[in-house]
Amino acid sequence: MPDNPATADEPSGVIAGVVEKYADHLIELRRDIHAHPELAWGESRTTQKVLDALAATDWHLNAVTGGGIIAELGTGERRVALRADLDALPVEDLTKDPWTSAVPGVAHACGHDVHTAGLVGAALALDEVNARGLLPGRVRLLFQPAEEIMPGGALHLIQAGALDDVHHVFGLHCDPSLDVGRLGLREGPLTGAADSLLVRVGGKGGHTSRPHLTEDLTFALGKLITELPAILSRRLDPRAGVSVVWGMVQAGSAPNVIPGRGQLSGTVRMLDAVAWADAEHLVRTLVGQIVAPYGVSAEVTYQRGVPPVVNDVDATAVLAGAIERVLGVHGHVSTSQSLGGEDFGWYLDRIPGSMARLGTRTPGGPTFDLHQGNLRIDERSTGIAARVLAEAAVASLTA
Repeated sequence: MPDNPATADEPSGVIAGVVEKYADHLIELRRDIHAHPELAWGESRTTQKVLDALAATDWHLNAVTGGGIIAELGTGERRVALRADLDALPVEDLTKDPWTSAVPGVAHACGHDVHTAGLVGAALALDEVNARGLLPGRVRLLFQPAEEIMPGGALHLIQAGALDDVHHVFGLHCDPSLDVGRLGLREGPLTGAADSLLVRVGGKGGHTSRPHLTEDLTFALGKLITELPAILSRRLDPRAGVSVVWGMVQAGSAPNVIPGRGQLSGTVRMLDAVAWADAEHLVRTLVGQIVAPYGVSAEVTYQRGVPPVVNDVDATAVLAGAIERVLGVHGHVSTSQSLGGEDFGWYLDRIPGSMARLGTRTPGGPTFDLHQGNLRIDERSTGIAARVLAEAAVASLTA
């Protein structure tokens, strides 16, 4: 904990007091959202829960047409934004908690329920800071839809004015490999660029005893599966860390029939924004070259997804200071860049900001993975998220 705890008449003391007051409420909100997950662009109930939670505050709440909330509080020239994402994943909830998902095949397997409840907690704390005349500027809340699909709901909120006149934006993302009470920080790139790729292949099918009379589409698909990742890694700078991983392959219905149609889809990820700019054209070219010897046709659907999250140096220093005020100097640890995609990168593509990884593992407990139905989080992380985000907003306004 901090060496010099803030007093009740300082913003930090007010934030700590309010989050403690609402600690049980925030956990219940998180559990309610977890039990009623909603997929991208369908987060109507979750949105209403946030609006209800903040209805009695001085936040100016704007439910954005098409999804999401932009809220505003305070006065002054400087403005900082805080972001949380609302959507869940098409994953079966395998936990057995009383608040397990009531929606078959849908679960908060990425921790967005924690992000949302944490930002609500930050909003309640900042509302009290403002009421006491201690808020040194304007704060904007971004409750964002559709983070889990490409290119992400961040662009939707940006188009609605989310970043207008904002000088810093901050966010947190659950990390089940970090103990609760620790946050991972990194200056520069934190995540990778991520795109989705679908290749539909067509050709003359036939009997497997006469492949020479067909265009052997299945064999061509096999070549794409192995050769596209290999060739792409030789055509882009190896420091870009390019990764093509297939998640779905479909072709055929019988073992002795060469099909006339097939498809495969996956993701294209890389660590470098420069390589990201070149990837689509190169992938399209290589797909055509790989299948050409087999005479099949290939239709490429390439969806540019999200750019890397690149944390600004000064904003990361602000976030580090906020974490230290909540958890002390050991509250943040260095973290590495991952190939995971995160549409928070669209915000940082436009203005400076920073994202930290929020520890959710119970010390000594099991390590879970994101996007898995058995993900469980230490619920103390919700209050920590609330305090860190609120502290970061105040610190940014006075930086």
